[in-house]
Amino acid sequence: MLPSKAEAEKILSEAGKCNPGPWIKHSRVAAECAGKIASLCKGMDADKAYILGLLHDIGRKFGIGHLRHVYDGYKYMSELGYDEAARICLTHSFCVPDIQTYIGNFDITEKEQKEVEMALQNTDYDEYDYLIQLCDCLAGSDGVMDMEARMTDVKRRYGTYPENKWDRNIYLKRLFEKKTGKNIYEIVL
Repeated sequence: MLPSKAEAEKILSEAGKCNPGPWIKHSRVAAECAGKIASLCKGMDADKAYILGLLHDIGRKFGIGHLRHVYDGYKYMSELGYDEAARICLTHSFCVPDIQTYIGNFDITEKEQKEVEMALQNTDYDEYDYLIQLCDCLAGSDGVMDMEARMTDVKRRYGTYPENKWDRNIYLKRLFEKKTGKNIYEIVL
């Protein structure tokens, strides 16, 4: 289940009041990219993609965190009954569904880590998971970014970027270019 577009906008707006920051603009850029790409993919719903893009980082509502934002978003959306958005809160950081590929601090308890691991193991990714992973990699807080530049920036800031995760992001870009028949940057810019 998903909130309506208007409800998702309201959720994000309220979250921004709790924890203002560039993540709000990043979420909006990801949503715009997701909607545009999905509109060109057979069988995908552009509004659904937009909503999922808008809410993928909603766990940041609860404060500054790394893996914490994944867990908090997953729990928050689950509590609201928005299981599809909860799933995206979880999967958007794991284009490789392995918690060890997370880039950033493991700032949740061991019990919470196990919960994330189990949820990842029990999730069969679909086109929307892949699309939001791609759009998260394309979205900066000031607009669309070259994804390789974004990954390089993340590597610079955190000191690492797993090669399998880098390669997977490039694969996702190519996948959606094949689905749309267009260069991703032509679609989102």
